[in-house]
Amino acid sequence: MSKKRHIEIIARGVCVMGGKLLLCHAKGKWNTYLPGGHVEFKEMVRRGLEREILEETGLKAKAGRFLGAVEHTFKQEGERHCEINLVFEFSVPGLRPDRAPKSCEDHIEFLWAPLSLLRRHAVEPAVLRRFVPRWLAEARGAPRWTSTYAPAGAGD
Repeated sequence: MSKKRHIEIIARGVCVMGGKLLLCHAKGKWNTYLPGGHVEFKEMVRRGLEREILEETGLKAKAGRFLGAVEHTFKQEGERHCEINLVFEFSVPGLRPDRAPKSCEDHIEFLWAPLSLLRRHAVEPAVLRRFVPRWLAEARGAPRWTSTYAPAGAGD
């Protein structure tokens, strides 16, 4: 019997303060990634990002503009994973770039990294090392994404 294959939907957040980007690091691993996590069934992506930030840091975040999407595939412990990363800006009142937020989860920690040094911090997916600074530099224009999502109960 084969394992069910699926594509994971991941909400990722970009929070830049004082030229530094907030990153998440799984303890004992070599790489870092943007804060966020899996979007739950029937959950709006922006709400999923805010929920994940709250679960991971205990802080209330506000998701902002959509920056871009990254289709990503990788192997973890010999198993192939496929995901779509939807990347949004986010802010957290009171957050400071000189102090990383404390993690509410034992297996992860947070750090601030200069936006210009994402390669040194092994940000994954690796394409984000190039694209996050580009996306942030683009002028606010027409949205690159929209949603036909209706809140739960509205025609489910």
